[in-house]
Amino acid sequence: MTQSDWDDSAFETRAIHLGQEPDPVTGAVVPPINLASTFAQDAVGEPRAFEYSRSGNPTRAALETALAGLEGGAHGFAFSSGLAATDALLRQLEPGDHVVLPDDAYGGTYRLVNAVHRRAGLTFSSVDLTDPAALDAACTDRTRLVWLET
Repeated sequence: MTQSDWDDSAFETRAIHLGQEPDPVTGAVVPPINLASTFAQDAVGEPRAFEYSRSGNPTRAALETALAGLEGGAHGFAFSSGLAATDALLRQLEPGDHVVLPDDAYGGTYRLVNAVHRRAGLTFSSVDLTDPAALDAACTDRTRLVWLET
């Protein structure tokens, strides 16, 4: 079944079924935890579906499909850490783009911004996000992202 086949189902039903298509070879209805680190390729640089587990594997693909379906998204992405997700998001911005950070952001976020993304040409402001006037003052015509943490 495809994701759209589950659209009218309750959240609980979708949570246990999305991303869990029966295995085409074995018929298994629950995806196994795939521990392979590498996958066969038809030729160098021509992987069938996966190449190396660090960049993707069947278990992670099932998780990403399930999360996308539960959130109503077209795609889901799983990362090994929150900082990896933060880095991936910031890499979508262009040199000269501006980001507003909370003045109490996670220390790893500040280190990533200062050590990597500032050198890549992004600009940042750090403000008290509980103060709407401070947020408004920090935004510029180049602001592309206001970073919130909970």
